[in-house]
Amino acid sequence: MNDLLPKYEEAKNQLTLKQKVGQLFMPAAFINDTEEEVQKLEYLINTLDIGAICFFHSRASAATNFEGKKKVVHNEKSYDRLLQLIERYQKAANIPLLIAIDAEWGLAMRIENTPQYPYAITLGAIQEQPKLLFDVGKHIGLDCLNAGVHWNLSPVVDINNNPENPVIGYRSFGDDRVTVTSKSLAYIQGMSSVGVLNSVKHFPGHGDTATDSHLGLPVIDKSKETLMENELFPFKKHIQEGVDSVMVGHLSIPSLDESGNPSTTSYPIITELLRNELGFNGVIISDALNMHAVSKHYTEKGTLEAAAFKAGMDMMCFTENPTEGIAEILNAATAERIEESFRRVWQLKEKAFLSNGSKQASNPMEFEELNRKLAHFSLTECYGDEATIQKLKAGQFLNLSIGSPVENLFSKSVENTLERQHHQVKSENLTDITQLVASNENVVLALFPPAVKPKGVFGFETAILEFIRKLIAQKNVLIYLFGNPYVCNILESEANSNLVIAYQDFRVFQEVAFEHFQDKFEAKGKLPFQMKSASHS
Repeated sequence: MNDLLPKYEEAKNQLTLKQKVGQLFMPAAFINDTEEEVQKLEYLINTLDIGAICFFHSRASAATNFEGKKKVVHNEKSYDRLLQLIERYQKAANIPLLIAIDAEWGLAMRIENTPQYPYAITLGAIQEQPKLLFDVGKHIGLDCLNAGVHWNLSPVVDINNNPENPVIGYRSFGDDRVTVTSKSLAYIQGMSSVGVLNSVKHFPGHGDTATDSHLGLPVIDKSKETLMENELFPFKKHIQEGVDSVMVGHLSIPSLDESGNPSTTSYPIITELLRNELGFNGVIISDALNMHAVSKHYTEKGTLEAAAFKAGMDMMCFTENPTEGIAEILNAATAERIEESFRRVWQLKEKAFLSNGSKQASNPMEFEELNRKLAHFSLTECYGDEATIQKLKAGQFLNLSIGSPVENLFSKSVENTLERQHHQVKSENLTDITQLVASNENVVLALFPPAVKPKGVFGFETAILEFIRKLIAQKNVLIYLFGNPYVCNILESEANSNLVIAYQDFRVFQEVAFEHFQDKFEAKGKLPFQMKSASHS
């Protein structure tokens, strides 16, 4: 592979039309693939002049295993494997590849044993600290850069205004358009400062849906005026600020396209709205084209890619049929239309390869220190009657926990420092714990939800969830929640319930939560969405 990327003016004349179309394709690359699959992708890259690849963990991970039927095998050496594969795929390429990944909360989203930063919802709780958001973007950018990744397909700028959302939720900065916009701008500025490309997603807004577009096509039945006012607000602002790329989600929005076509193959949404009306001149990239919201509608190989291109798409992400897709586009599109997309993609490549982005050594201490600051500024008190809390802490209380984090540092600290024996609540000891609770008025409960997504009430067993609800209703309870704050919506907590949200179960977040429990600092975070009232059931 020639490491030197020619400038667009040269490339325009050097590449054939077929090579130019190949540059618009981004197949998935799996870190934990078999040698046979790796060689297949090397062959495609080499023979089709593929322009970009996007890395995922494995074929059993959420990106392909939508129903969760395959078991994900963890690989402690995934990071080393990623570096080897990037080198191999770049060697196979005649034209340098753009390497992309979803690293919304760091490479840890896809790769074991890499720095993990908080979810967007945690960052959404932080008040008036744009520098911290900038630092998160910068750290994630450096981690990408050091791995050989040019393009972080983040951040999510969807406004999560539906608490039942199965696929956005904790990946959003919240339900307020201004918060979502300001946080994502700071995050992007951090990434850009080290020369890593970005992508705002999922246009025109995936926040107000209860359907997972991996499985089906969500329908958003809102007027164009409402969407412009809210869902499209962050996208408009990012376009004004010069975002590198916009990712289009798989959504049916009748007010924008009455045909019911998914936005990924919609000319009115991609070309008329995003390109012409909102004035976006950069690269438009699709959400993964393997997702059932669109793939089910295009059974003939290559027709989905061609339909997306015809609608105005520049880059086909997670294309499963590049050979057929390239042939279909060559057969149907004009040379001028191909050149438009090729120019945009090539100029993005130029920015990645010719930018001043420089590798810098990541300092593990800096990463831990940043997470500690984020823990301090995000920790949120909800409801909470201060007098009751102080009375509870000063007297006798039961030290309980629910869930199985890697390490329950919080409950251990309560046990070791205050000599309150820790009891982990499980379905098999529920009778014994219930008896313990009966003879105690006060309870401190560390809550580690089994799952981060709302499907199946965040993984809670029915008996355990009922136990929590009864505890809240009948006792003086102080809950520390180490997980997705949307869990609050299923707890049936009352306005006088004492709830502290720590958001993450990382070691430093637990340490900071215990400092808060000891009254060493005041909570500064604010819940980034409106909580449901307890009257629901």
